[in-house]
Amino acid sequence: MKVLDIHGVKVPALGFGTWRLKGRTCRDMVRQAIEIGYRHIDTASIYDNEEDVGKGIADSGVPRDDIFLVTKVWRDQLAADSVSRAAAESRERLGTDYIDLFLIHWPNRAVPLAETLRGLRHLMEDGRVRHIGVSNFPVALLREATEVLAAPILANQVEYHPYLSQKRLVAYCRQAPIMLTAYCPLAEGKAVRDPVIKKIAAKHGRSPAQVALRWLLEQDPVAAIPMTANPDHCRANFEVFDFDLDVEDRAAIASLACNRRLIDMGTGYAWD
Repeated sequence: MKVLDIHGVKVPALGFGTWRLKGRTCRDMVRQAIEIGYRHIDTASIYDNEEDVGKGIADSGVPRDDIFLVTKVWRDQLAADSVSRAAAESRERLGTDYIDLFLIHWPNRAVPLAETLRGLRHLMEDGRVRHIGVSNFPVALLREATEVLAAPILANQVEYHPYLSQKRLVAYCRQAPIMLTAYCPLAEGKAVRDPVIKKIAAKHGRSPAQVALRWLLEQDPVAAIPMTANPDHCRANFEVFDFDLDVEDRAAIASLACNRRLIDMGTGYAWD
């Protein structure tokens, strides 16, 4: 397993995403992912599955301190007092005393960023949240956040896959340093069906999903959080650290970028 070191914080580069997983399926998949070896688990209050994620972690029998648990506050709770309340509610649903990484899920122009960051910093100071970060922030807004906050931003979680170039954001996060966590890393299955990626997969004796994930994980400081409800796919997604892509492979995958964005909440901020 590749581990990213961000400001001295070690985070598994490959995590298990839970968007769209609910109920017993979510609980079982989280447990199975942890049994496979995943130690980075991602959820959010808006997913309406934090309770199931927490139960899956508990069912795994793995000590809570061995899990890097990420959740997010929704854009309608970004006032300072609301952030604190949202974190408390998430902790209760997850059945945990602390959150490893708490993210602003989407920016909201109606609430000053400085106010939200101040609320997050207070959560860090009293130990309820160990690290803070953002999600869906372009470079300009990420730069503003780092200038405002008197504490490191650990991560920026964004859509990133072969069809959406994030070169500028990756470069900024590398020098910061900030972990760039790729959600929708397989472009909701499109990457698995792509003939270019299929050809590279055949060359290495791997699946297209493994190749697409490997392409992301070879880029520092990129992490990826694929979601699946299929235990076999979950295991296969984890088996991506024993092969390397060559220069031609990486260039071929990078050439697929066509600004195909799958998720856009219309924040009013310009994407990179």
